[in-house]
Amino acid sequence: MLRTLGLVFLGASGLAIFPACKNEAPASPPALPAPQASPAAPTPAAPEAPAPVPVTSRGTIRGGVTFKGAPPEAAELAPSADPACEGMSLKEQSLLVKDGKLQNVLVRVRGPVPGAAAAVTAPVVVDQQKCSYQPRVQGAVAGQPLQIKNSDGTMHNVRGMLGTKALFNVAQPPSAPPVTKPVPAEVELLQLKCDVHPWMRAYVAVSPHPYFVTTGEDGAFALEGVPAGTYTLEAWHETLGTRTAEVTVKEGTPAEVSFEFSAADKG
Repeated sequence: MLRTLGLVFLGASGLAIFPACKNEAPASPPALPAPQASPAAPTPAAPEAPAPVPVTSRGTIRGGVTFKGAPPEAAELAPSADPACEGMSLKEQSLLVKDGKLQNVLVRVRGPVPGAAAAVTAPVVVDQQKCSYQPRVQGAVAGQPLQIKNSDGTMHNVRGMLGTKALFNVAQPPSAPPVTKPVPAEVELLQLKCDVHPWMRAYVAVSPHPYFVTTGEDGAFALEGVPAGTYTLEAWHETLGTRTAEVTVKEGTPAEVSFEFSAADKG
């Protein structure tokens, strides 16, 4: 029995020693950290546009428009059978000259003006009185709405024309409320016509700034608060065409400009 116990003991010892003699597999190396993306280089900020230099110096342009020679005789207009037209002028009104002074000339600074005043939101108004447009010639700022009134006791229609293209055509019965129309940005000269009373004409010259004025009976004009600088000054008449002059505006010294038209000129 002792021999048997001894054999059991030796067998158990061999089993205990056997695992210690086995070849162990090498341990896996530690995983490398995942590569990280390099931080993106910051995008350089775009350089800021220089702030516009404020206009602190302004001046005045003034002068007059004359007509050289004897003006042609105005064409006669037949009296209208429409009683609402009573009191209308029976002479064509496109060329009005008094004592050598030319009326209804639109004088304006041509093109953009740095430091120009803000846009105008109040409408420019054209009224229909005694079957004629009042005023006949005036200016407007680009984007300024156009309001058309009918103060006559008769039907009018208002056709807005850009050259030969009709931009709008609206009917206005007596006592109808005013009609307001936007002036398209591409329009520089808008003509108004009435098909019911074909002698009716009016013009609205559109500029990107408010530096314009229409001459009265004395032919005089004045543009106030024009930013200092050198500009092209334009004088436009519906039948005589355009005159231009270079003008330099300085603070404290009004710039003087004169324009002259004659019967030989054509618009």
